[in-house]
Amino acid sequence: MSHGAGLVRTTCSSGGGGGAGQPGARASEGPLDPVYPRTYSALLKVAQMITLLIAFICVNRSVWTSYAYSYFEVVTICNLIMILVFYLVHLFRLYRMLTCISWPLSIFGFVATFLCLASIWMSYKISCVTQSTDAAV
Repeated sequence: MSHGAGLVRTTCSSGGGGGAGQPGARASEGPLDPVYPRTYSALLKVAQMITLLIAFICVNRSVWTSYAYSYFEVVTICNLIMILVFYLVHLFRLYRMLTCISWPLSIFGFVATFLCLASIWMSYKISCVTQSTDAAV
């Protein structure tokens, strides 16, 4: 019975009921998390967004035009938007309302995205090498 009560108590405290172990949690409640922008995670997200924006601008203003460069533009903008969304989700504490998403498991989505991009790069690299050697013969 105490195990069941612990589960109910945990669920209530994560839903905003304010548990006994979180006395200072009520003081920082609000729509905006003032501490998050100074964390390493937030600073990393900002650095990633700035780097992706610079990469997008460099490729967009490049004199070379190719499908590979267009693909790079799409990838940089999609990643920039994705990181911005996660930054805003944490900044405005939206993860408390979005209970349908398993936030710890979303890390596997990033790993899968990276692996898919690596696979595409490897297959594009192999097809370009094959085509260039065929053209030389």
